Amino acid sequence: MPEEKGVFVHPLGINESENVGEGTRIWAFAHLMKGARVGRGCNIGEGCFVEGGAILGDHVTVKNGVAIWDRVTIEDHVFVGPYAVFTNDRIPRSHPDYRTGPKGWEPTFVRHGASIGANATIVCGITLGTWAFVAAGAVVIRDVPDFGMVVGNPARRIGWACKCGRRLPESLQCVCGLRYALDGACLVQEA
Repeated sequence: MPEEKGVFVHPLGINESENVGEGTRIWAFAHLMKGARVGRGCNIGEGCFVEGGAILGDHVTVKNGVAIWDRVTIEDHVFVGPYAVFTNDRIPRSHPDYRTGPKGWEPTFVRHGASIGANATIVCGITLGTWAFVAAGAVVIRDVPDFGMVVGNPARRIGWACKCGRRLPESLQCVCGLRYALDGACLVQEA
């Protein structure tokens, strides 16, 4: 049982997965389906749903009301804000003649350290880069580069984000002390 591995499941939460890491907390009205994989030290907020086939790394924070569907992969240390939305089907239909089903679902990747703001929508088939920052309410329809900061509908890059989460100034030196440089169209952290 998950409780034996140091997993906390609120009495009103449901955990059907046998792949939940030690120290993970599953709060009231959250539901992890069989086949979902959730790493160590995660926090799955109230009213969340994690479908079988979804993968969450270690130390992922999923705030209240988020649904994470099959074919969504979230790496370590990612923050998913309240009521953020993921999709896995670009052409959803209910009618059996037109449903794509799992063969038509597209994968989504959220890389290490990324943050997704409240009520953001992440359309399937894209990658949010390492340490990317998606603003609250953004509708992301294309890849976001490492350290990219995006806002709006459709989301557009307005700058770069530091690992600490602050928007980087033109100098690419954050007030926290970290420095970055452009390598072509990519941002890299300096040593």
